[in-house]
Amino acid sequence: MEIDVKTELLQEAKESIEAAKNYKDELEQRLQGLNQARKQITGSAVQTRDILKHHFNELKVKLTKLLDERLVLMLQEVDKVEQESVKPLDDCQKLIEHGVSVADELLREGEVAVLCGTAEEEKLKNFTKKALQIQLDSLPEVPSLAEVPCLSAQLEESLLGFVKDRIFSHGAIASHPPVQIEELTERPGGILVRWCKDDDDFVAQEYRLQFCKNTAYQFNDVYVGPDTEFVVLHIDPNVSYTFRVCARGEGRIEWSPWSIPQSGYTTLTAHEWITGCEGFSLSSHRDMALRNDSPLSGVLYSKEPTYTSGLTLTFRMEATGLPDKRDSIGVCVEPQNECDSLQRDKAVCISSNGAVFVNGKEMTNQLPCVSTGSSVTFDMEVVSLGSGFNDAASFKLRVIISSGNREVVFDWLLDQPCAALYFGCSFVYPGWKILVF
Repeated sequence: MEIDVKTELLQEAKESIEAAKNYKDELEQRLQGLNQARKQITGSAVQTRDILKHHFNELKVKLTKLLDERLVLMLQEVDKVEQESVKPLDDCQKLIEHGVSVADELLREGEVAVLCGTAEEEKLKNFTKKALQIQLDSLPEVPSLAEVPCLSAQLEESLLGFVKDRIFSHGAIASHPPVQIEELTERPGGILVRWCKDDDDFVAQEYRLQFCKNTAYQFNDVYVGPDTEFVVLHIDPNVSYTFRVCARGEGRIEWSPWSIPQSGYTTLTAHEWITGCEGFSLSSHRDMALRNDSPLSGVLYSKEPTYTSGLTLTFRMEATGLPDKRDSIGVCVEPQNECDSLQRDKAVCISSNGAVFVNGKEMTNQLPCVSTGSSVTFDMEVVSLGSGFNDAASFKLRVIISSGNREVVFDWLLDQPCAALYFGCSFVYPGWKILVF
């Protein structure tokens, strides 16, 4: 009996130790969370201070420059008015001074002629004739003080108050951005970024997504628009990237504060079309294909079987040409170069008119016709008893094909296991441009 008690006490002690250990681990995790929260607060505060100092220093420089430029313009205006107003006065002064000089000379001649008296009658006649020619009764007109400019500066006393009000209402400190990144999901050669509003009272008109390599520290715009998700393509595998998003409120010009930056990466290599197909021209990243005007038509396949169950495969139509019922966009077990369409065995596809084909047979359900800007997505999952694609018993796949606001769901039976699938497309007429990711 005593041994049982000791055993029970020992067991209780072990359980208490385990509970204490778990409690300690939980406390340490919470402490780590607190440290991360403190780091976010202090780090964002330091960054905000730097932004504010830089912004207001720039404002001071720009405001000083604007005031100096305005002062120069107004001084130039004063100089112009002064020069234009003084010139007529200078001309009038020269005329009067010339008249005074002529009058002085006439006075001297007259005094000499009078002193000579009647003995010099000819001098008196000449003087009198000269006096008549000068028109001594004609005087230049001098403007009154009311007629000439009197310069003054008209300055708005309310400007300082207006500027003061605008300055003291300029800017705001936000402790919680109205939009936050919700999810980062790896895609082949890209990352799907989803975000959501964090403020129910904030009405967003559009969003702005930026990203950068963690080694670059310089964010670049990658999306601006109304959607709340975007696939950032051309991402290097196994390289960490940082993402942030902000929003523009309805009827506003300025953007909201940035969300908390989130880091993510993808381990999946990008989907690529195979090179060398004469009927198609490829982009530099080989993820976009253009049906050219070559008379040869056939199926353009992927370079490798890179599509696997559990992932989403997306085809986006960047441009469209003339549709044909033989057009096809879809996946297959293996390439068959002798076929000119995926509407065949061991393939599922959608035609440009929205018809869905499974192993070459058209389904009764139909999707909308594809058009420029529309996307077609393929989602698949294993539904048979095996544990995965590599299991020999796993040859039934549940397929979901979505286009527009509609989707079709069906089970696709395969006669052999398949670790991964090829994707492909075929178009009869040129002009079709399709991006895969």
